[in-house]
Amino acid sequence: MFFYYFNPLFQYYLNVNHFEFRKHFYFCSMKETIIQLAKEYETTDFINGDPSWFMHQVEGELNKEALAFVASCFSYGSRKQFLPKIQSLLDASKGDFHKWIKEGIFRKHIANNDDCFYRLYSNRMVLQLLNKLQLCYEQHGSMKQMIKNLAEKDQNKQKNKTIDAENGGKIPAISALEVITEWFQGNIVPKNTSSSCKRLCMFLRWMVRTNSPVDLGLWSDIIDRRTLIMPLDTHVMQQANRLALINTKTTSMATALKLTKEVAKIFPEDPLKADFALFGYGVNSGGNQ
Repeated sequence: MFFYYFNPLFQYYLNVNHFEFRKHFYFCSMKETIIQLAKEYETTDFINGDPSWFMHQVEGELNKEALAFVASCFSYGSRKQFLPKIQSLLDASKGDFHKWIKEGIFRKHIANNDDCFYRLYSNRMVLQLLNKLQLCYEQHGSMKQMIKNLAEKDQNKQKNKTIDAENGGKIPAISALEVITEWFQGNIVPKNTSSSCKRLCMFLRWMVRTNSPVDLGLWSDIIDRRTLIMPLDTHVMQQANRLALINTKTTSMATALKLTKEVAKIFPEDPLKADFALFGYGVNSGGNQ
């Protein structure tokens, strides 16, 4: 026995196994923490003070879709600042947000000038965004149908795997992001998917995830929730680093995909359930405002 203990090869295997044990133990502990936090924070109470609150204030799928998209576009910076801005748009629409967009009524409420609407966004930039959204409704009927139409068109044109048989013939979330960014051409929406597209990923979470007191699941029939991508910003990145899910300081799409791959080990059928856990972890550690 002593011979084996002092044998260098034996010591090597002992150290390797000890490292693997520690790594396994930490993963199990982290997994339990994330599962518990997701249960704790994915509740109806989460909606209060969150931009997802707005889509629950209107009736009808088109109203919810349109308002959710616009709300996601303005959801950055201080909530004390952007929530009232979103509320002002909802008030202007008198609760019929889809009609407000489709019939161009929004032009009566937003001046066509370069005055500031919110932070870096001018009135003119907001009008450009809403003009493109109006065009989407005129040509496709809904954002959901636009994504379906253009993703299928891209598949037929390039003969790629935009619509994946492994996902039950549904559209991968990354393809939906590409359709949206290309349609809006950098008007408040990111110009491509090289950035993390945090707000768009959050919007897709709202639209795709089912059986949630927060998310609507209106697009669950065209996009597989297993392909959704974690909404990544600096706050989420910090919490993910603290939990050793990732080790980076870059908020790019590559990082968002890497983080999604890690949380999919915990929630393989519903990776973005972890989004609530990371939010909760930030709240508990004083990282979210």
